[in-house]
Amino acid sequence: MKFFVDTADVDEIRDLAATGMVDGATTNPSLVAKTGRDFFEVLREICDIVDGPVSAEVTATEHEAMTAEGRKLAAFADNIAVKLPMTWDGLKTCRVLSQSGIQVNVTLCFSANQALLAAKAGAAFISPFIGRLDDAGHDGMELISDIVAIYDNYDFDTEVLVASVRTANHVKDAAKIGADVCTLPPGVLRSLIGHPLTDKGLAAFLADWEKTGQSILKAEDGT
Repeated sequence: MKFFVDTADVDEIRDLAATGMVDGATTNPSLVAKTGRDFFEVLREICDIVDGPVSAEVTATEHEAMTAEGRKLAAFADNIAVKLPMTWDGLKTCRVLSQSGIQVNVTLCFSANQALLAAKAGAAFISPFIGRLDDAGHDGMELISDIVAIYDNYDFDTEVLVASVRTANHVKDAAKIGADVCTLPPGVLRSLIGHPLTDKGLAAFLADWEKTGQSILKAEDGT
């Protein structure tokens, strides 16, 4: 599974990218607005840090304006994936942009039928929002399972990009189902490494080593 980091905080992206765990990034107008910075300045920095796809969302809602914005975003950097909403105008724009070789991420997906439409329109990624479905009393992970099964049935190339991820269990469950990508807030990505038994074991090892009074760096090994 690929991990995308879901933020416009450049410092967070840079720090996480240094671990080798970041395969891409997703942004949206709300995330960029939180930075208080110029949109294209932030986007440039993210694209320079991340080698993989960086999703940048259009703000227009009508097909022709979406297409114009999408082409401008795609020309900004080689690794831009244009993010479009799950609407008829969004799907029309997805078809036009994808046919011209531009990666498209169709966002705000809440049903398997919507995901089927996005794949037929040529989307590179579909972004089902599982956390928001859970909040509304539905089973977000059931949607991921349905989309993966449908895409496998027809060998669609569209990658399932699990979005609105809230917990480490969301990541684990999506990986078990076979989703291609999870886009994670920095805090959730960092939480994946945590386990109390790891902390307990490390503390015990360090305590035992300290009792020896030795140091690996100060050891006289002839080097």
